[in-house]
Amino acid sequence: MQRRHFIQLSLLGVAAACSWRSYGLGPGQSPLRFLSSVNDAQGEHFIVAANAAGEELFRLSVAERCHSGCLHPRAGQAVIMSRRPGINLYVINMLDGTLETLIEAGEDFHFYGHGVFSQDGTRFYATANHYPSGEGYIRVYAADEHYRHLQDFPVAGMDPHELRLHPDGQRLVIAMGGIQTHPDYGRIKLNLESMQPALIVMDRHNGAILQRCEPSHHQLSCHHLDISRDGVVIAGYQFEGPQWETPPLIARLDTDTGAFSEIALPGPEQARLGNYTASVAISRHSPVAAITAPRGDCVMLLDYRSGEPLHIVPLADPGGVLADQDGSFIVSSGAGGLFRVEAGGAEPQLLAQHAVHWDNHLTRA
Repeated sequence: MQRRHFIQLSLLGVAAACSWRSYGLGPGQSPLRFLSSVNDAQGEHFIVAANAAGEELFRLSVAERCHSGCLHPRAGQAVIMSRRPGINLYVINMLDGTLETLIEAGEDFHFYGHGVFSQDGTRFYATANHYPSGEGYIRVYAADEHYRHLQDFPVAGMDPHELRLHPDGQRLVIAMGGIQTHPDYGRIKLNLESMQPALIVMDRHNGAILQRCEPSHHQLSCHHLDISRDGVVIAGYQFEGPQWETPPLIARLDTDTGAFSEIALPGPEQARLGNYTASVAISRHSPVAAITAPRGDCVMLLDYRSGEPLHIVPLADPGGVLADQDGSFIVSSGAGGLFRVEAGGAEPQLLAQHAVHWDNHLTRA
């Protein structure tokens, strides 16, 4: 604990010198758009903020690789989570671009890299692993009380990963990968033959599981998702089975009717996704959803209402994706590029090239 406290103080000191003012923000610049975790060529880890033009606004040095997060709806804060099996929750002051504090996962827990706020910002929900038992939980924090831990909701399975707040403000939708891990073994997957992935709808107040949908194959790890304003979920899978098999990688759940289905593509197009999806974003201004497939070097576009595939857009190593208000998507590449992908499937537009490796998620800020 002394070592962890030293790291926390050191990080706060570094962050204090890295406010966005030191990066020359002026009244003529594009507004802040997103946060992302990055690694540089030397293997150092950072949290970066950038605007709509792909211009870097600030950069915070952190001691570990981070993953995704979310914006506080009212307090001018954002939270970025350390990447599995990380133990830290980074609270960032978005008004001056500094790191406010770190919150640890707690004894015998680690985070999976995703979290979400309630609509009023008083509660924060994070996916976590209780590694002695291997069971997954949603850890609930009082965000309005300096992120005091309140309680844990079991998900009745392993590896809860990305979660979203339902538009009704009362439910959580959780992608559960079903993979057992333990910090002593890093990111090694310990139960590939007995995985039990699922897509779960949970009452955020009491943790009751309201619906559980299981993929068509037990090795289709359900990891990432987004939800539309009208309650339709698009989820992306990562297949942990034999490479020569090409099962569906995209699921659709209508939370109003409870209808669950998987979207199968024609053989060559299905194989092109490389059995792996990295991130999902649904436009708030059109019926289009985007799913990145880094191993397939492409972005899949589909109509989230009908589930109809629209386009496969070639793009090298795409990871994070964020829906823009004009109906297009901003996509980050592991090779350092930031691109704009149009809903019509045109060739991606390079916005900026950075000497970093972007993580698989972009967090709206």
